[in-house]
Amino acid sequence: MTDFAEVRIGIVTVSDRVSYGEYADISGPAIEAELHRILAMEWQAVTRLVSDERHEIEAVLRELCDEQGTCLVVTTGGTGPALRDVTPEATKAVCAKILDGFGEQMRAISLKFVPTAILSRQIAGIRGSSLIINLPGKPVAIAQCLQAVFSAVPYCVDLIGGPYLVTDPDVIKAFRPK
Repeated sequence: MTDFAEVRIGIVTVSDRVSYGEYADISGPAIEAELHRILAMEWQAVTRLVSDERHEIEAVLRELCDEQGTCLVVTTGGTGPALRDVTPEATKAVCAKILDGFGEQMRAISLKFVPTAILSRQIAGIRGSSLIINLPGKPVAIAQCLQAVFSAVPYCVDLIGGPYLVTDPDVIKAFRPK
């Protein structure tokens, strides 16, 4: 892995139509904006755009974790029940550990807003010293889900040997046991 001095966070938009240029990417920028709101520190976004192809998703997750030195990779899209939705499968394939609580919490919070949250299959897992979190594709759901789980993210990154992430306590108070 390359040695990077700054904190790097991967942001991956998974979408056939966006990757083919049929639509503008609004989900990736929504993740970046929400992370800038949550984190009270300097960090660099490493963005990627891929189609709904499992091998492409797996390749970009490996690249971001293994070569780009990201401590966190946040994906958007491909978590529903449609045949082309394969982001969770790609995430499982590249992770050594799956953290079920992330998906459970994201679905629980989403159910407060839409009954179709039960169709969501977002997950989170660990690859090396990187945490990967799958988010839904809609910007409002992205913000809701990040807010629902992010208090645990800095401590998780600590535990896997990543950098010390600092949150804005007025937005999200990071939980670290004493």
